[in-house]
Amino acid sequence: MHTLEIKDLTVTIEGKEILSSFSLTIKSGEIRVIMGPNGTGKSTLTKVIMGDENYQVVSGSILYDGKDIGHLSVDERAHLGIFLGMQSPIEIEGVSNADFLRTMVSSKEKTNFKLFPFIKELDATIDKLNMDHEMIERGVNQGFSGGERKKGEILQMYLLKPDMVLLDEIDSGLDVDSLRIVGENVVEYQKESHCGILLITHYRRLLEYIHPTHVHIMREGKIVESGGFELVDFIEKNGYEKMAKKERPTRDCIVKDLVHHE
Repeated sequence: MHTLEIKDLTVTIEGKEILSSFSLTIKSGEIRVIMGPNGTGKSTLTKVIMGDENYQVVSGSILYDGKDIGHLSVDERAHLGIFLGMQSPIEIEGVSNADFLRTMVSSKEKTNFKLFPFIKELDATIDKLNMDHEMIERGVNQGFSGGERKKGEILQMYLLKPDMVLLDEIDSGLDVDSLRIVGENVVEYQKESHCGILLITHYRRLLEYIHPTHVHIMREGKIVESGGFELVDFIEKNGYEKMAKKERPTRDCIVKDLVHHE
């Protein structure tokens, strides 16, 4: 069992507050989904958890299995078993996907790394994700479509075998078939590994494959509502603005509540 705990985290970038006393705990076996309007800090959260130095942690802490990891570098956090599937995976010119993946896995496994089992698993996972084997010899993400890039992130996840998975809008840029393949493979990996998942998304369609154990709505840098799939249905039908109005009690409700307590 592993636990990732974010406690009262306040984060700024260039003096602007992005996360405000944000708190959330993710445990092995859980699939926690965060939804919310653009600009509310969802992607920032995943980057800060991974140690992106562009953001300043003003207060609060990030704990992994009870230990504060705020001082650790990105690669040190990755070695602990935390993985981020990025919203916009970058291109790396001059480095083939094969070399990148081999270096990535050998860095994690060190003396336990064996080339033949790695190649065998790589080929099997490429087939599972319905990827073109020719792509593995191209530069990292060079000339890749949005869907190919996202499949590449899931390929990395399978090979690295993380215990805690952060997926930032992994559904963006996917066509219907790719969405199904990505969704089903995330679920398969989660069942095999019993990992914890923090999933950022705007849309219900991905959640038809990846069924969340918890759903959180985020606004202005903090979680404002938590529940189950009923929150996804509400957002799908009504949008975030009605959710914001739903959060604020009306004057009539306040008066009724006062009368009730008297």
